[in-house]
Amino acid sequence: MTLIGWLQILLFSGLVLAVTKPLGLYLFQVFEGPTQPLPKVLGPVERFLLRLCGGREALREQTWGQYALALLAFSFFSMLITYGIQRLQHVLPLNPQGLPAVGPELAFNTAASFTTNTNWQSYAGESTMSYLTQMAGLAWHNFISAAVGLGVALALARGFTRRPGPEGQKTLGNFWVDLVRATLYVLLPLCVVYALFLVSQGVLQNFAPYRELTTLEGVKQTLAMGPVASQEAIKMLGTNGGGFFNANSAHPFENPTPLTNLVQMLSIFAIPAALTYTYGKMAGDTKQGWALFAAMSILFFVGVAAAYAAESQANPAVAAAQVAQDGNMEGKEARFGISASALFATVTTDASCGAVNAMHDSFTALGGLVPLVNIQLGEVIFGGVGAGLYGILVMVVLSVFIAGLMVGRTPEYLGKKIEAKEMKLAMLYVLIFPLVILGLGAVAAVIPQGVSSLNNAGPHGLSEILYAYTSGTGNNGSAFAGLNANTPFWNISLGMAMLAGRFLMIVPVLAIAGSMVGKKVVAPGLGTFPTNGAIFTGLLVSVVVIVGALTFFPALSLGPIVEHFLARSGKVF
Repeated sequence: MTLIGWLQILLFSGLVLAVTKPLGLYLFQVFEGPTQPLPKVLGPVERFLLRLCGGREALREQTWGQYALALLAFSFFSMLITYGIQRLQHVLPLNPQGLPAVGPELAFNTAASFTTNTNWQSYAGESTMSYLTQMAGLAWHNFISAAVGLGVALALARGFTRRPGPEGQKTLGNFWVDLVRATLYVLLPLCVVYALFLVSQGVLQNFAPYRELTTLEGVKQTLAMGPVASQEAIKMLGTNGGGFFNANSAHPFENPTPLTNLVQMLSIFAIPAALTYTYGKMAGDTKQGWALFAAMSILFFVGVAAAYAAESQANPAVAAAQVAQDGNMEGKEARFGISASALFATVTTDASCGAVNAMHDSFTALGGLVPLVNIQLGEVIFGGVGAGLYGILVMVVLSVFIAGLMVGRTPEYLGKKIEAKEMKLAMLYVLIFPLVILGLGAVAAVIPQGVSSLNNAGPHGLSEILYAYTSGTGNNGSAFAGLNANTPFWNISLGMAMLAGRFLMIVPVLAIAGSMVGKKVVAPGLGTFPTNGAIFTGLLVSVVVIVGALTFFPALSLGPIVEHFLARSGKVF
């Protein structure tokens, strides 16, 4: 570890803190303000889009069930569209390379992946997807899947912060309004500016055919072209993570300079961090939002410190062979180095983005443990766009319940009682995640269709399986590599894991919101546990860690932890 490396981490953290309040205020104005920004410019566009969604019906407030039904229907049909584009890309335009139709299992996996904001890629983008598929199928889904996540977070926030409506009305907003506003006022404007910045730094943006060049050594090389910057912007800002190229953000056409690397990491955290301040504004107490921000930041710093420390050491197997090595540079780009690679790996798995600028499979056992644990903690360390906020709020429900047990009174949050119904829904949310990961992982580890795709044996092979299902269910999308996931078994099972990890967990979240929104607000008393201070932040961090540790520690012990000790004795896999 070096001083420069730590300064890079501190600079990044300072920039995240700097953008949290102004962007959070902007999000509050967009979704909860009396008027939206640029009403004369964007207002007519918003009204036109809402008319397409159903006119006046699209403006009416919805109950949690109506909100969930609209979300699920929209996601299902948009998934079918992306599947169809892939299957028909050989007869559609903007395919200068003449790429064939995508196979049915891979098309299903990719459609499920981008619908769920996962962006797991069992393919190499430059040799599989046409320009039209990349834009109309994948980049388009990057926008709407992020907007859907934003909507769910806002619905849950309204459930906690709204007072009961007239005649017992229990509404959480309107899905179509949230979807349109998230896309029109937030994602599109930011991505236009972002894409122009990326182009200025050397990121590609064209429709040219691939170029064949001859190197100085006389070797022919094909350089892939395409509309990269436009997809790269929403890939990062929407915490999607799917790369235009197979190498993702390690590719110089996607992430050419240290400056673009810094901006890409900042854009991953920007909206999830800002939503904590937005939530505080909605609650009428910004300290509530800062308490969530502080809990997320503590978990982030612990993770990045552990990853940086692990990768700054020589690979244990190499060290055992007494070979000099200044840190572990395997799988990393020289233009970024160890600190920026460890930071990027931590950020992308904290935020369920999945973009990578280094290969996690080449990290040391303990360095690779950090990204894996980040996802397994439940997408709450800033998390995905929207998903991070609603994930941490579910953990808040658990924390408040535990605090209530300790003081012997009915738990309350923002003046509303947390009762048996909310706890059952919260536990359902918490249990679905490990059930899918460990259940499918156990099956894949013992059947030929699962283990035949591994390139590594022993604990590292188990880590690859565990990481794949963790990444898919956690809607992250990054991979340990070393695993050939483009087989019928892996494409279908990972596709189902992604759908379960997104929608089976969204429904309980919306049900919690619907249960809480109609409850009366009780004035705080002497026994009320404050949820906007340091003590609650510490309790929340503890609950997040304990839930993740108790659930996944046995599996982690058989994977990266045992691999670390075996590597120290010189055994590799």
